Amino acid sequence: MSEIKSRILELRNLIIEHNRNYYDLDKNLISDFDYDELLSELIKLENQYPEFQDQNSPSNRVGGGLSNKFNSESHIFPMFSLDNTYSDIELEAWYKRIVKITGITDFEFCCELKYDGASVNLLYENGKLSRGLTRGDGSQGDNITNNLKTINSIPIKLKNKSFPNQFEIRGEIIIPTDSFNLLNKKREQSGLPLFMNPRNTASGSIKLLDSKEVARRPLECFLYSVISDDDNINNHSDLLNMARDMGFNVPLYEKVVKGLDGVKDYIQYWDKNRDNLPFEIDGIVIKVDSIKYQKILGFTSKFPRWAIAYKFKAENLATKLKSISFNVGRTGTITPVANLKPVLISGSTVKRASLHSYDQMNKLRLRFNDSVYVEKGGEIIPKITGIDNKNRGFKADEIPFPTNCPECDTRLIKLETEANFFCPNTNNCRPQAIGRIQHFVSRKAMNIDGLGDETIKLLYDKGHIKDISDIYNLDYDAISKIEGHAEKSVENLKKGIEESKSKSFQKILYGIGIRYVGESASKTILKQIKSIDELIALDFESLSKIDEIGDKTAASITTFFKNDDNIKLIDRFRDSGLNLINDKFNNNSLILSNLVFVISGVFEKYSREEMKNIIEDNGGKTSSSISSKTNYLVAGKNVGPSKFNKANELGVPVINEVSLIDLIS
Repeated sequence: MSEIKSRILELRNLIIEHNRNYYDLDKNLISDFDYDELLSELIKLENQYPEFQDQNSPSNRVGGGLSNKFNSESHIFPMFSLDNTYSDIELEAWYKRIVKITGITDFEFCCELKYDGASVNLLYENGKLSRGLTRGDGSQGDNITNNLKTINSIPIKLKNKSFPNQFEIRGEIIIPTDSFNLLNKKREQSGLPLFMNPRNTASGSIKLLDSKEVARRPLECFLYSVISDDDNINNHSDLLNMARDMGFNVPLYEKVVKGLDGVKDYIQYWDKNRDNLPFEIDGIVIKVDSIKYQKILGFTSKFPRWAIAYKFKAENLATKLKSISFNVGRTGTITPVANLKPVLISGSTVKRASLHSYDQMNKLRLRFNDSVYVEKGGEIIPKITGIDNKNRGFKADEIPFPTNCPECDTRLIKLETEANFFCPNTNNCRPQAIGRIQHFVSRKAMNIDGLGDETIKLLYDKGHIKDISDIYNLDYDAISKIEGHAEKSVENLKKGIEESKSKSFQKILYGIGIRYVGESASKTILKQIKSIDELIALDFESLSKIDEIGDKTAASITTFFKNDDNIKLIDRFRDSGLNLINDKFNNNSLILSNLVFVISGVFEKYSREEMKNIIEDNGGKTSSSISSKTNYLVAGKNVGPSKFNKANELGVPVINEVSLIDLIS
């Protein structure tokens, strides 16, 4: 059972890291297919072994996360992801599931193109754009309203007067192919680095801090979903037409078809003709057109049951392998990356492809000048899928995996339970040291404004920061003399650092960056300890007995605190006035123990995250969906109608935020 638990924790950490790369950093290090395989394995294991369930598991989350660049706000209605399918067999299995639930076989489906961009959620009130959020984590998104107002295809004021007083509309920010090529041509002429692909460029553009720079990017917004309680609207396709009447840019590519055969015909047509489109797509979205049946089918914790995304098979071409680079991640993991002879795949030039792990590289036994097959999984992320055995390099030119760290030359380590080697020199290996500092100042940790990734690299290389404790002993006068660091920016940095000293012990424990101790594990540990000194004193056996802490995590914690440099780090934190005491230990009641809550809507006194913390601090659990196991629905303004109706159907009590506090009191 310990192996199962370790694998579940490993999968969670991998998926969380891939989410951060994709949604926060606009980096694609794994294909859609491989990502879905990891997620499917995690969900399968969690279902088989419910004793290892965790409400904070990425299997229960939507999208990526929130950026520390913008203020985050709650969506009125949650933004769900779509379940993916890659074959007709999986599509038929989805169809059988919805037939089983509804007892209906003659469905009409609305088929749409799956635009390859960045999802946004627009709120209109009294016909005017009130705000625009990113998808975020599905419950909350980053407020990028000012950036979205620069996009001409997003109406600031609706031209048609027949619209709900308040509604949300979802869309995708994209860059048309010709516009993207022209943008790159101008950058090349100016000596600037080229953008990798339209999707990443669109996603990165809407998160720029300067709206004037956003306005220079050729962004467009395609709208695809209106969230409305209007009972007079019977079909999703009618909502699309209503959106067009209101002045929204809804491309005329959708088609309402009868049955599964109609769906397959639509998929087959666009699989052959997608290269003729003026923008990139990575598949087809299939939705039950009837809103009545959509409500009957409802949602899982992550996906609507009435919709699915069919992903196209990726183009697979051969090219020469020139070399392999070995990248060092924040936690010391060594990731092999293949450097290739440039090849044009699915509209963009591919020069590099991830090999993901030592195990995969060892399996392929790659050689210099091998002819390898490369695929852009999910149409974005290049990966090597195989070798042309008739066109290989010399056997003597097989590329070995390094025994020492390519950055600091420390001897690498590989654990039996992992697929990769890692560098144990966490404090003095440059990518790890910089990565730890970046992690420490991130939103979910200490949330320090003024310390962006590039600033951290600059301060590290100039010797101002060597580890995370140096943040609290900066020479501000010296920093103010660095180009680009004016007096105001240095003052803001100083203010952000001072404010971080009041952060909770949980934020510090998570921010320290102990291997395998993520946000969920740090909260779990704090339920059992009163201070950092108590944690340091715990041995492996005591740690491994803590619920949801596996042997791998327990070993990582004990190893971390056996390192004298890490103990000195904690002492410097103490001297800087950071909070190393668990103020909440035994202070909160356990009155909500064994109770499950679902939170929906917008609240007056607390944010959703604060409501979640209040419940968890008092022994309760939160879930994203209503079920027979739910004890209470905590409803705010604009509570999700599907959750409200489901609660009434199941007899789940509906309470407000005041009632929740009364319940605790």
